[in-house]
Amino acid sequence: MSNTILKEFKDPDFKSLHQFFLNSAHHIHTPDTVYLSRKESGNWVDYTYRDLLAYIDCLTGWLMSRGLQKGDRVALILENSPEFYCIDQSLQKLGIINVSIYPTLTADETAFILNDSGARILFVGNPFLLKKFKKVEDKCPNVEVVVSFPEDVETGNKLVTYKQVLEQGRGLYAAWNEQIESRFKEVGHDDIATLIYTSGTTGVPKGAMLTHYNFLSNCYDANDLVPDITKHDKFLSFLPLSHVFERMAYYLTTYLGSSVAFAENIDKVAQNIAEVRPTLMAAVPRLLERVHDRVMKSGTEAGGMKAKIFLWALGVGEKARYRRDAGKSNGPVLSAQYALANKLVFSKIKEKMGGRLKLFVSGGGALPPHVGEFFANLGIQVQEGFGLTETSPFITVNEYNRQVYGTVGRVAPRQQVAIQNPDTKEIYTLQTYHTFKPDFVSEEGEILAKGPNIMKGYWNNKAETDKVFDEEGWFHTGDIGRFEKGYLKITDRLKNMLVTSLGKNIYPTQLENNFLKSPRIEQIFIIGDKQEFVTAIIVPAKDEAVEKGIDAEVFEGDNLFVENEKLRNWLMEEVKKYNENLAKFERVKDFLIKRTPFSIEDGDMTITLKVKRKVVMEKFAEEIDKLYI
Repeated sequence: MSNTILKEFKDPDFKSLHQFFLNSAHHIHTPDTVYLSRKESGNWVDYTYRDLLAYIDCLTGWLMSRGLQKGDRVALILENSPEFYCIDQSLQKLGIINVSIYPTLTADETAFILNDSGARILFVGNPFLLKKFKKVEDKCPNVEVVVSFPEDVETGNKLVTYKQVLEQGRGLYAAWNEQIESRFKEVGHDDIATLIYTSGTTGVPKGAMLTHYNFLSNCYDANDLVPDITKHDKFLSFLPLSHVFERMAYYLTTYLGSSVAFAENIDKVAQNIAEVRPTLMAAVPRLLERVHDRVMKSGTEAGGMKAKIFLWALGVGEKARYRRDAGKSNGPVLSAQYALANKLVFSKIKEKMGGRLKLFVSGGGALPPHVGEFFANLGIQVQEGFGLTETSPFITVNEYNRQVYGTVGRVAPRQQVAIQNPDTKEIYTLQTYHTFKPDFVSEEGEILAKGPNIMKGYWNNKAETDKVFDEEGWFHTGDIGRFEKGYLKITDRLKNMLVTSLGKNIYPTQLENNFLKSPRIEQIFIIGDKQEFVTAIIVPAKDEAVEKGIDAEVFEGDNLFVENEKLRNWLMEEVKKYNENLAKFERVKDFLIKRTPFSIEDGDMTITLKVKRKVVMEKFAEEIDKLYI
């Protein structure tokens, strides 16, 4: 990273992540300010900074009494909660490494991470997760203590409850206070804050070593590119804190002093939005697609005048967006039309989302351009960004006052991005925040990155670390992309690229986003590697199909795939329609109809709702082969 770039963006004087928290508690706000909220027994309960600081004192006292040293590892298998924040802040204060484990992992995957990281203590969030760990407990000899949040457990041996930990820690903090504060002063930029293990769907999981400064610098970059987030904002948290995207959002709230409310679960997000009335949310594309589909369905299904008014309002919103993106005012006529569209349509949609939501930050996958445009037409900003676990996470993001739909935005201020030819290894272009030109276009290739947000490497895995860093220090993202209008555009993952038997390169994500514009298609999975033509697995939009006369019984039964001529013809109409937007070699020639959606529970999707390509290809290999007979 060049010194010039860093000097032009002077960092605030913070050494560690816990200092963010303390600064918000004592300087941005007061200790009695509410920071966190969650629903307990049907009611929303608030937690002030003072409440959380008291819990942190208890936890740091208990951790010190257990003899944990700086650099030791503590694992968490927890849902989003105030407890996650308190445990994490305690670990950051003492220089202990947080090993966050996805609750959706299998028992064996959990055991692998516990053993690979050498975690000494494990915090477990619910009875199901505790039961899962019990299955592999004998395989995890390094785990000295298991802290159970469920209290109806038989304690002893190495099992204690979280309540017991707090009670013990409350009496221990005073005795350890001096050593705690001494340890806190020792924690610095280069110390590892967390290990976040990447998905093991294409191999053994790898623990990305992310430092305090990796996250600190990413928060500074976020604030520089999205300055509209302030201490007055309220953030609704529902993506798992074990994922780097939500974790960075959490650290950003401690930096800026924004408050946080925890959604009960993903199924209650819509209800919780209306209750909490957030101004900000981090979201994955699939969630935004679902919101788009529901709003479009609700606005048009009744037909008649209601549907005409709805579609007219969207048209007005689109005209206003075009002018806004071009830096032009609406003028008196369009302003009056927009005010009416907002009163009749937009305000009602926004009210269902709490009435205050001003910004979604989209990450974890490619957002279909029409979805981002749809929200902008309503007057809700969706700022799409790009990054990986290894980059803490974001590298680029669309700026608040300049949206280029279909791109992932401008290079962050403290970072550099290069585009490299995957075959010749020639670097086509190198871009920084300061070399930005709104009309810049580049060749396509693999995206490389440098910056203070890039991980130290993979824990205990030099071989894999060496694969992703080259001799010049560039981190190879494995994503293919190019620059358009000065912003980065992601084509697909390098490992996802399909090469037909005729030598044509196909990027499945682009094709899938094209077909997902159809209200008849809920999910689609593109196939075609080493094949003469492209096929797909399609999950129909069930409610839409039933409304259009498809018998609901078609979707019942145990078979994974549906054979129904009426349903196939109904879907084929849409496939032919959206094939017209594609090159001939990209067009879908045949497809399977999957009865039920791909899901996390079935092992088909990641926690950010991306389909696991390798898993699906192996799982349905026999059915896929029949498409090419």
